[in-house]
Amino acid sequence: MPPEVLAFSKTIWQFIHPFLKPIWEIFKDWWWVPLPFILWKRFLFMWLWWKNEKWLYSKEYRPVMLEIKIPREILKPIRAMEAVMSSLHAVIYHPPDWWEKWIDGQLQLSMALEIVSIGGAPHFFIRFNYPYRKAVEAALYSQYPNIEIQEVDDYSKYVPQDIPNKEWDLWAADYRLLKPDPYPIKTYAQFETESEALEEKRIDPIADLLEAMAKMTPDEQLWIQIRAEPLSQPDENAQYAHFLKEGEEIRDKIARRKKPPEPVSMLKEMVNVISGNPSAPPAEEKEMIPSEMKMTPGEREIITAVEQKMSKPAFSVGVRFIYLGKRDVFYNPNFRLAFTYFNEFVTANLNNIQPFHVTKIKKSWFLPYNLLRPRRDYLRCRRLFRNYRERFSPFYPRFKITKGTFILNTEELASLYHFPSAIVSPVPTIPRIESKRGGPPPELPV
Repeated sequence: MPPEVLAFSKTIWQFIHPFLKPIWEIFKDWWWVPLPFILWKRFLFMWLWWKNEKWLYSKEYRPVMLEIKIPREILKPIRAMEAVMSSLHAVIYHPPDWWEKWIDGQLQLSMALEIVSIGGAPHFFIRFNYPYRKAVEAALYSQYPNIEIQEVDDYSKYVPQDIPNKEWDLWAADYRLLKPDPYPIKTYAQFETESEALEEKRIDPIADLLEAMAKMTPDEQLWIQIRAEPLSQPDENAQYAHFLKEGEEIRDKIARRKKPPEPVSMLKEMVNVISGNPSAPPAEEKEMIPSEMKMTPGEREIITAVEQKMSKPAFSVGVRFIYLGKRDVFYNPNFRLAFTYFNEFVTANLNNIQPFHVTKIKKSWFLPYNLLRPRRDYLRCRRLFRNYRERFSPFYPRFKITKGTFILNTEELASLYHFPSAIVSPVPTIPRIESKRGGPPPELPV
């Protein structure tokens, strides 16, 4: 380095050194002061995560898995399951207050409704937390008195926990709604279930799923899970408040209702009066034909469906499925059996359910990045399997992210999960109750 440059650098250093020295002394002694403000949100997140995990896995709130064995004849229509869903909504809904959330670690609990094929035998399960067991059983027996309910072990524990591995492979997906949540999916009211008097003429979408599940081999399994968390108060849940607001906006937009003028603040009105430009309300334009008369039959149907969905108890729902099996019998197209089932609830002008988290990783235009594709595929399979096994939301532990969940009401939930009779779904591998159970006589001494 030339001597002139060294001399200039030394001069600059001598000039700024008196200013940098006290700054360095202050930083050396007080560098830790801004850290609590910088890491505060991270600390709250980790604190809440730790408290939630501790509370969820406590003995008092341990998860309970119940298997429901259905009778051969079920004379109740699907709307009986809607009544069960309404009862379960009231049973499980218990939002924590400030102390329960941050000190005790409580959170709003959910339930998991599951339809599972194990070796070609379909089963119906419901998983929830122990304090609500009696209330859940009462809700089920109230509408289906002939069913049998028994506590069983979690079926997901009887397969290797490190899938995919050398012997087992899986294909999984999470689901979401294609349109905004206020648009409903196709429900049992649109199927020929309520209008047909003869049971053998009724159409039940779950019959196709059970028939496909019965085709599984002993080394294959298909799991479908519907995780439902009740919602009730808009001021306590941002997702539900957004759902109601968005539904009203969709209704008003389709009905061509004009938005009311925004109120002018008193200060702005005072400034306008002083400046000589008082704000007068715009004159209303009267139309010869009301906007309601301009709607098409399809628009009227959409408004009716949206308002009907908003009027019933709602759940924050996450839907997923897993197809797994041993590699020597694993057949990739079998995962489309779940696609076929959820496609039964598609309505072109309303809503449908589509997968958004799948195990398949798409190739990138950046070719070197594709070298990581097998590893990324493995990690995604592991995450989807863990979320299913633990009944987590798709983006757990980030509870505030609602991208992976959507809102369904009791009618939509009952359409996805209900009990068919042997006439509607004559699948021989479903474990059914062959005889009715009678209660003991009231005069029997105990």
